[in-house]
Amino acid sequence: MAENSLLNDPMILRELIMDHYQYPHNHKLVKDDRYLSRHMASDSCIDDITVQANIENGIIKDIQFDGVACTISTASTSMMSDLLIDKSIEEAKTIIEEYNKMINHEDYDADILEEAIAFQNVYKQANRIKCATIGWKAIEEIIKESEGIND
Repeated sequence: MAENSLLNDPMILRELIMDHYQYPHNHKLVKDDRYLSRHMASDSCIDDITVQANIENGIIKDIQFDGVACTISTASTSMMSDLLIDKSIEEAKTIIEEYNKMINHEDYDADILEEAIAFQNVYKQANRIKCATIGWKAIEEIIKESEGIND
């Protein structure tokens, strides 16, 4: 689990989340045929977002998102976009897997999650897990689509 004491400070974690909520990164949609897009909506929250990604030669070149979303959803999707841009599909899958382990309160590699570690306590609020994972589920589906995998 997380070793970095700064990242165990609830105030720092709260600040990270609020910063990404108030000033989300990669927060606009683009009209570009190179981008795959996934719309996600929650049945238990206001979250209704679209995530887009440009994946070229197995590398995530860009991620954008927009929509109506709560603090947790907006901040986690903002952090996710920062973490995954310029990563290979395999690196992204590893990061997503570690994030999901953290959200489910399983052992995870905190180092590769960087700021996303701010959501380490979401498991304590079951009603917020969907919020913290909606953007991540969208990018997972986009990655599968880029690989030609259909569920």
